[in-house]
Amino acid sequence: MAARIIDGTAIAAAVRAEVAEGVAAHIVAGGRKPHLSVVLVGEDPASQVYVRMKGRASEDAGMTSDTVLLPATASHEEVLGHVRRLNADPAVSGILVQMPLPPQVDAHAVMAEIDPRKDVDGLTPANLGLLVQGTPFHAPATPAGVVEILKREGIETQGARIVVVGRSVLVGRPLALLLSNRGAHANATVTMAHTGTRDLAAVCREAEILISAAGAPGAITADMVRPGAVVIDVGTTRVADATRKAGHRLSGDVDFDAVREVAGAITPVPGGVGPMTIAMLLVNVARAARALEDRL
Repeated sequence: MAARIIDGTAIAAAVRAEVAEGVAAHIVAGGRKPHLSVVLVGEDPASQVYVRMKGRASEDAGMTSDTVLLPATASHEEVLGHVRRLNADPAVSGILVQMPLPPQVDAHAVMAEIDPRKDVDGLTPANLGLLVQGTPFHAPATPAGVVEILKREGIETQGARIVVVGRSVLVGRPLALLLSNRGAHANATVTMAHTGTRDLAAVCREAEILISAAGAPGAITADMVRPGAVVIDVGTTRVADATRKAGHRLSGDVDFDAVREVAGAITPVPGGVGPMTIAMLLVNVARAARALEDRL
């Protein structure tokens, strides 16, 4: 029997509706509208699309947003200056610096400059440190989205064997920490694997929950999946496709059609983890707004 398809779009819509309800209640109680500021350096088409999506989602949730547009030639100090200005602005609840940044800008230094309370990407050293301690404030949105999917789908993580394929600071590492920390919807035994893992297929077959965030289309094949396992595909890569009007399509890491015949449940690409990223970003912005007002 083919695996159950997990509808990330529907889960994300539910999360976004809950955020909007919470924002409306916050405003009625006298709170300020949460505001997201995005810093975009350069004219990367994919980044521009993502930023527009984040802005629209913020407004749909009853928040406000703006984008600081800087040329690709902007200096490191210029980018830092805008981050410092947003840090100091009491009207700004959340700050997001869209990656990638041009080579003359030190991305690590820029992230470290963001006020951790406004770091809705959850990638400052302070927020990643809290995650390591098991007390995250803002968790990175995509890993948080994966955990939310597991939670809302009723997929048990307590004591489960989970394999995360991918070790990036954006997804793999924080996701492994979230799932291995103590607490509800976590407390799993997590193996973090990667392209250098010896006999990766055998490691993946140990997983009751297999999560791939390698960014390698087709990397997870049916022979790598334990029968009945839950498979979460975080990978999103543009691949050439002459049959599509745009000339390309989105591909996940998982050979979906083949793996669906082995797995118990699976997320598609698109329509799986992707929509959860923006939904959980909104959760972080709303949390930041409340926390900042509590400190006033």
